[in-house]
Amino acid sequence: MTGEPLGEQRQRIDKWLFFARLVKSRALAQALVEGGLVSVNGQVITLPSRLIRCGDRIDLALESGDKRLVMRAAGERRGPYTEASRLYEDVSEPQARLSAFERAQRMVRPLK
Repeated sequence: MTGEPLGEQRQRIDKWLFFARLVKSRALAQALVEGGLVSVNGQVITLPSRLIRCGDRIDLALESGDKRLVMRAAGERRGPYTEASRLYEDVSEPQARLSAFERAQRMVRPLK
């Protein structure tokens, strides 16, 4: 995929989610897509073989919170976090970026 111009790079959504380290395995990525928890450019997808390209907006409904990402590059392997984070830009709402623990902490009322 390195021979293609940046805007022409395409990749299966399940592979991209795995390479971007958003899920721990391709099987989990496939289950996420087949479960209707992934949308590309506002359209819910259910086929793990759906091709995505640079500039596509990807919305994920994860246990840790909803994420909105913009694909920046196709992946070639599942590398370290620093390499994987170059594959996308996180444009999620600030509340969605909070960890599950931080969200739980904000919901607890202070004791008087």
